[in-house]
Amino acid sequence: MPLIHCNFFSPTLQVACSVDLILPQPPTDASGLPVETVNRHPVLYLLHGLSDDHTIWQRRTAIERYVEGYDLAVVMPAVQRSFYTDMACGPRYWTFISEELPRLLRALFPLSAARADNFVAGLSMGGYGAFKLALTYPERYAAAASFSGALDIGSAVQGDAAWQTELRWIFGDLTQLAGSQHDLLALAERLATAGTPSPQLYQWCGTEDFLYPANLRFRDRARQLGLALTYAEGPGGHEWVHWDRQIEYFLHQLPLRSGTL
Repeated sequence: MPLIHCNFFSPTLQVACSVDLILPQPPTDASGLPVETVNRHPVLYLLHGLSDDHTIWQRRTAIERYVEGYDLAVVMPAVQRSFYTDMACGPRYWTFISEELPRLLRALFPLSAARADNFVAGLSMGGYGAFKLALTYPERYAAAASFSGALDIGSAVQGDAAWQTELRWIFGDLTQLAGSQHDLLALAERLATAGTPSPQLYQWCGTEDFLYPANLRFRDRARQLGLALTYAEGPGGHEWVHWDRQIEYFLHQLPLRSGTL
């Protein structure tokens, strides 16, 4: 499968950026040579955590092997420590990840824009980003997954002075977080109230993870609201051994076509 390292300048961020893509193997003719196709591929946006970058899923999981044989492109962007947010004192990473990047990649590569073909998943901060995208734009994503996600951003402000300072750089006034566009619990309630069909949500967290209580709060609220949530948990902490297994499981749940086109 082609693995593409893409470097480009972002007008939104005003900086050079990197994104890695895994693309499906192209079909071949009788001689084994690739043939052109007009098909546009389903796409999974795979988001990194707070201390990671766009290479982490390739280095810590077998993602390339897991998607082999599927008609699925995997997009792995870098967003620094932004919490997938238009930062109060920094670049506009929410606009970048939700608007600029999908448009750019669809212009460069044969990626589908159809809701049924778009999925998003992530770990920790990336789990927050995945659910933020799916709950904010349910018309764009058919499914989303959070692995050990930071799903209750209101509780994230409980930390030392340095951590709270960093969060203020990202979100601004921390007293205004609850109920804002950054609050997944509020986004879930807005989605349920609007009556818009919910993307299929998958949530997993280890029972020894420091984010486990926040995951339970999101799970319980999503269930109360009647969102299409599948929840799972298991022994373990904030560890890659679990996220490797979970991304493989999530891929098996997606409505993907097996085999090359």
